[in-house]
Amino acid sequence: MVKDSGRSRRESSLGYRRWRRFKRNRRGYWSLLLFGFLFVLSLGAELISNDVPILILYNGDSYFPLLHEYSEKVFGGDFETEADYKDSYILERISSDGNRAFFPFNKHSFNTINLAIDGPVPSPPTSENILGTDDRGRDVFARLLYGFRLSVLFGFALTFVGTVVGIFSGAIQGYFGGRTDLFFQRFIEVWSAMPELYLLIIFASIFKPSIFLLLILLSLFSWMGLSDYVRAEFLKGRNMEFVKAARALGVSNVTIMVRHLLPNGMTPVITFLPFRMSASILALTSLDFLGLGVPPATPSLGELLAQGKANIDAWWLSLSTFILLVGTLVLLIFIGEALREAFDPRKI
Repeated sequence: MVKDSGRSRRESSLGYRRWRRFKRNRRGYWSLLLFGFLFVLSLGAELISNDVPILILYNGDSYFPLLHEYSEKVFGGDFETEADYKDSYILERISSDGNRAFFPFNKHSFNTINLAIDGPVPSPPTSENILGTDDRGRDVFARLLYGFRLSVLFGFALTFVGTVVGIFSGAIQGYFGGRTDLFFQRFIEVWSAMPELYLLIIFASIFKPSIFLLLILLSLFSWMGLSDYVRAEFLKGRNMEFVKAARALGVSNVTIMVRHLLPNGMTPVITFLPFRMSASILALTSLDFLGLGVPPATPSLGELLAQGKANIDAWWLSLSTFILLVGTLVLLIFIGEALREAFDPRKI
């Protein structure tokens, strides 16, 4: 009887009903599973695509080159420098007399240059480089895998920062109203008129390009769109009876905003998260395409698109990057549509 009552309470809860509605949207549900699967795979990129073995069994001992650097002398070489596992002599040493080396699925990292290519670069797909190489002889599959991870992590970070700042700004405007709201609105009007692209160009010429600098610059502008929705929700809720009752009981403004108004204003925040995520990924890709993003050696989807534009005949550069980028954005859009439908107040 207790189990049945607990189950009935769980099934009647608002969060559970929203999750059921989200799962009924098969397109959004499977998009979430597929996107999560691809993201988890990218987190283990070093185990999938790398130019060093995952495990080496040599003369009865176990070595983990992914975690530690070993000199050539450990495997019978002549130098104290780090072992080059692409060298034929080292490979012969760690693969003879019962010794074994376990390499990842793709034996190239994002910065590995294939010096054995017999022909000009970019080179087309082969058994060695399953998606070909770029204009420097680096493996395209590895750069796509590492670039996807960087793009998604950057999208998560930019979405998180923009969401937190947007919620804070919108909550302050909507709850206090009056001169506070008026001041914030005028500030947003002035700040949104700032030429974001020109600022990025100026800062890129002054400072050394980095992913953290790019995150800070984009975060300065990414919060404004969300703050308007949160402001509207707080403006609507600040005059409701339960808020007036809480004020009459002496509840602090922070408690009212966090415990009473914020949960009611989270619906637009949650439903817009996948769309903001896709916009963040697209922003990073666009800036990298223009050469204003991450440092040149960093794996980037935008850089691969720029290489495809510069090498029209190298179809594998543009096609593979286009499929990955568009597929990621489509999955996020499907997830966002399913969230919007699940949080629709008309369907509660």
